[in-house]
Amino acid sequence: MIKDKNIIIAIVFLAVVLAIAGVSRLIGPRVEEKPSPLHQGAAPEIPEEISEGENQEPTLKVYISEEDKVEEMPFEDYIKGVVAGEMEPDWHEEALAAQAIIARSFTLQKIEEDGGVPERDAHASTDIEEFQAYDADSITEQVTQAVDNTRGEVAVHKGDFIRGWFHAFAGPRTALANEGLGFEDPNPPYIHIVDSPGTDIIPEEEGDWEESFDKEKIRKAIQEHTGDDPGEVTEFEIANKGPSGRVTVFRANGKQIEAPELRIALGSEEMRSTFVEDIEVEENEITFSGAGFGHGVGMCQWGARAQAEEGRSAEEIVDYFYKNIEIVELWD
Repeated sequence: MIKDKNIIIAIVFLAVVLAIAGVSRLIGPRVEEKPSPLHQGAAPEIPEEISEGENQEPTLKVYISEEDKVEEMPFEDYIKGVVAGEMEPDWHEEALAAQAIIARSFTLQKIEEDGGVPERDAHASTDIEEFQAYDADSITEQVTQAVDNTRGEVAVHKGDFIRGWFHAFAGPRTALANEGLGFEDPNPPYIHIVDSPGTDIIPEEEGDWEESFDKEKIRKAIQEHTGDDPGEVTEFEIANKGPSGRVTVFRANGKQIEAPELRIALGSEEMRSTFVEDIEVEENEITFSGAGFGHGVGMCQWGARAQAEEGRSAEEIVDYFYKNIEIVELWD
């Protein structure tokens, strides 16, 4: 009787094993999740100018442009002001945290490369033309939590701080450094073109833009930046586009100007991007129509918000916009 019982148990066990094997064949092999980019690589050294020892948060000298003075503050306090100044403080916490990682990376790379803002005898500046935006008055509990949750985290590529470029909205996709910024060195290996999830959530009136400029203003801009007077502008066209679809070169009366240069000359708030889709040449003015806001290189802030709202972590967001990077912790 016991022998028969053991045989029955063995048969049932074999049936269960075969059933599991059959289900595995139906659903296929287990797909491994992509590992988190956090803490995978060797951390670079904190720049000597600000280093207070290994694993120690540095103190920064920050030029407060509104008051024309230099103020010392802990590194993380500065980052809180940058996040509040560069991104809407009420956005999803993981988007704010992604901005914090990039702001740290940007700051450390600039300090390592040229000391920060040496002409101000400072490591950073609140003047957006010199460094990053900064708004201590807009720091919220949410901003504070986002910065604290990523304390000391920076993005690196092969042990070097990345150039932490970012912008408000990429339009359909991000850009390479040379087409978006007119960057003259080779494109950094971590800067690539990716679709921006921000297109799914940004209001149409913010995502698309149209602006008209007086022809004489365009003429002067070209003359100032190229040293070549095109004369009264009667012809204006796109001369070249980059791989992301952005204009890289405009042509006026046969004279060429780099698109990023023209954008800055005309005003980056008015000519919101170089992702120009249409140009109308009229009697006294030229009208541009396009998408996006900013140079389009690196992290798209609206894209970061969209990904955060989909449940991605700050580290995953950064890893999406910059390829082959690692996120390491310099201090805790």
